[in-house]
Formats: sequence, structure tokens, C-alpha cells
Amino acid sequence: MTSERLLDRVDLDRLREIGLFGGLDDETLAIFCNELPLDDVTVGARIVNEGDSAREMFVVLDGELEVLKRTPSGGDVRVAMLGPGSWFGEMSILDVQPRSASVRALAPSRVLRLSAENVDKHLYRRDLKSYSLFVMNVARELSRRLRVTDGVLAQFMGTISDTYVPRSRKP
Repeated sequence: MTSERLLDRVDLDRLREIGLFGGLDDETLAIFCNELPLDDVTVGARIVNEGDSAREMFVVLDGELEVLKRTPSGGDVRVAMLGPGSWFGEMSILDVQPRSASVRALAPSRVLRLSAENVDKHLYRRDLKSYSLFVMNVARELSRRLRVTDGVLAQFMGTISDTYVPRSRKP
């Protein structure tokens, strides 16, 4: 992963299109455009690794990434795909736990890096309304992901039950 030159900045209109920044005012978005680093990610590069400590999240501007979870046998299994407008690593902004998954580039990608310090400095300490909107945007996405996971888990458990658990017969 390599940081881009300062001339290669993301513009305000691009950030307005991303749900994470929904409702934030132009002044806040302009600060993000000017302050947050952009990283180029080559195919196959891991941006984050499961188990690592972390205090930053990433917004996908271009490219395609996969989210990987380590299996008990030590391999990796894909649990999600990410494209432009997606973000990941937001849990590291909310808590201080190790990374819950790895993220690897499947195509040349460009990501915007947002640290917990950026959130504190440019949102929390500067404008509590913007901070609240940002946290609500993160919460909405976490809620959406939890609903998807619940559906997948219910389908999996139903398949296991239908396959391996004998049905009781009614008299």
C-alpha cells in the first residue's frame, strides 16, 4: 500500500456520495478532502490483518476488496466483498479490540484512511452534530450487516437442522 501525492485528492462531491459521510456539512467534508490520506493498494495486498491492533478505518474509493476470516484450521474464508463507497475497519474507531477480519485487494484499489484521531479532532472536538451524524451512519451500516448475518446464520442453521436433525413425528 502506498500513499498518494497530495495533488491526487478526493473531491467534495465524491465524499457526498458515500453513506458514511451522509449529512455532514461541506466544511467538514472539505477538511476530510484536504486532511485524510489516500492510499493506492495493489492486487493481492492486505490492507489490514485479522488480530492486529488498530485505530483506523478505510473508505473504498476505487477497486474491489475481499473481507477474510481465519478458519480454525488456519486458512481464510471470504465473508464479504467491498467496492466503491463501502467502508471497513469502523469497529476500530468505536473500540480498542484487535481487527476482526483481514481485507485484501482483488483489483487495483484506492482507499481513504480515517483514524480515531481524525474522528476526534475533526468531528468530536469540532462539531458534535457532525460527530453524531457520523456515528449514526456507522451504526446504520453495522445494523444492516448484522441483519444480513442473522439471515445467513438462520439459513445455515435451517439447512443443518433439516439435514441432520430428525423431525419428530406427530401421533
